[in-house]
Amino acid sequence: MKFTTLIKVLFLVALFLSGSIVSSAAIDLRELIRTVEQQYTGQSAISEMEMTVVTGHWKRHLQMESWSLGRERFLVRILAPVKEKGVATLKVENEVWNYLPKVDRVIRIPPSMMGGAWMGSHITNDDLVKANHIDQDYDFTLLDENRESWWIEGIPKPDAAVIWGKIIYQVGKKQLVPLQIDYFDEADILVRQILFADVQTVSGRTIPLKMTVLPLEKPQEKTVMHYRKLQFDVDLREDFFSLGNLKGRR
Repeated sequence: MKFTTLIKVLFLVALFLSGSIVSSAAIDLRELIRTVEQQYTGQSAISEMEMTVVTGHWKRHLQMESWSLGRERFLVRILAPVKEKGVATLKVENEVWNYLPKVDRVIRIPPSMMGGAWMGSHITNDDLVKANHIDQDYDFTLLDENRESWWIEGIPKPDAAVIWGKIIYQVGKKQLVPLQIDYFDEADILVRQILFADVQTVSGRTIPLKMTVLPLEKPQEKTVMHYRKLQFDVDLREDFFSLGNLKGRR
């Protein structure tokens, strides 16, 4: 975490511990949203997680491992089930590739497919690319607050290439973690929600380890991501995030 970011977060924490009510003038909304969106990455991170995808026709359970470096580099690989072991995704800046070990093929995801489902889930390829840039692409307003939460609205900047017409965050004041995120389309219709749970402290960071994605137009469906292991500030270099390593060989 950069020094200036650390100072801002420590200032907020000090206010919470003192029992003060924080007004909209006392918080940097953009910095707060950036902290929320980068809660699972930091400067670098290694994680193991489980993802369960439920649709109207089938249920799929995956075990995965992932590595991240800053905002621009991300690699995730399936560990189980056996029939999908080795399937992997690499993100470097705005580029995304998938690797299919059964045919030993690397597929670059073109812009036209960025809205497609990632690993068959309700998370999109666009989410992988854009999530860590929400603070850059949106302008933020404090909609409401009480003693427990802030409700923060994000409206896209005029020149931002984004798919959401509006995003509303509910952020818990005590632990500085997201509780719920609502996603609206360009017609201002609520189409997706993400709910957060299982808040724990890992490596000095308080984060929700469980994330449930709900596509509201399909109420019977959901994707649940549950982090089982997380390690921050690990020794990773940019060359780790290569097409060779996407295949599992450097």
